Amino acid sequence: MSKQTNKFSAASFGKETETPQENTFYFGQQNFKWMLIGLAFIVVGFLLMMGPDANTVDGKFDPNSWNEDIFSIRRIRIAPLFVVIGFAIEVYAILKRK
Repeated sequence: MSKQTNKFSAASFGKETETPQENTFYFGQQNFKWMLIGLAFIVVGFLLMMGPDANTVDGKFDPNSWNEDIFSIRRIRIAPLFVVIGFAIEVYAILKRK
């Protein structure tokens, strides 16, 4: 068995031996900055995806009409790209060391 020392042993009685504790928090200011940037990209991506659905005309559901705007470049290519970039930035922010 290993010998354990008591913090009130005779050798240390009357002496205050405190070791300074290092900040063990993993995230620094840069991490939070990158996380906010990634969150902004994700929010912008989802906002770009918004719009009327396939069967909406002037804000009302119409089963006899078809709205081609659901296939626009903004909703199919640009918005998902923003979301993926945002998630990649989030991964970078989490894995980045101080």
